[in-house]
Amino acid sequence: MRQHVNPLSNNFHNVEIIPSLQEIFEDPTLPLHIDIGSAAGDFLFQLASQNKNWNYLGIEIREKLVKNAKLKMKNKEIQNLYFSFGNANNIFHNSHCQFLLSKLSSITFNFPDPWFKKKHFKRRIIQPDLINLLSKKIKKGTIIFIKTDVKDLFDYMDHTILENLNFKKLEKKYFNYSKSFNPSKIKTNREKYAITNQLYVFEELYTRV
Repeated sequence: MRQHVNPLSNNFHNVEIIPSLQEIFEDPTLPLHIDIGSAAGDFLFQLASQNKNWNYLGIEIREKLVKNAKLKMKNKEIQNLYFSFGNANNIFHNSHCQFLLSKLSSITFNFPDPWFKKKHFKRRIIQPDLINLLSKKIKKGTIIFIKTDVKDLFDYMDHTILENLNFKKLEKKYFNYSKSFNPSKIKTNREKYAITNQLYVFEELYTRV
């Protein structure tokens, strides 16, 4: 279920500083995947428990959902998962958090809030400033995944990413899912909802060149 939270609100100007990988993961040398808009963390809990060869970080703008995810963490022995609260744009632009980008192997934007009104497009998570930052900070070969059931949003994200010449589309037939952050192709709750309701899911992969 989508809940509107204005990411440009002053509430998100103060960034939650994410600790070093050594502090939050048992094995900080594992490949790092970041999921933007991780909600209550169900998707990442499944990934982290089934794939111990990766570290997972979820960033969510709805504080209550992050608190719920962290409470679940206390009851589970998962050493390759961490959750953070805040606006991902602000977090990544914070100098104390940019170390994450250089360690990143892949990142997902799964069914982000579409913000349908044109005057609200600036609230969408994928913005030129974010893509430009990623292009400068992430290493070559890092993968960006996008998924949505809103065609207009998909076109917007696709255009914004490809407008930066440091990114190109990655043909799925050449992508080895077995070595990715999601070898079992686990689906998010929103994707399951879209499939159940026969909504078309638009998706694309991009790589830093």
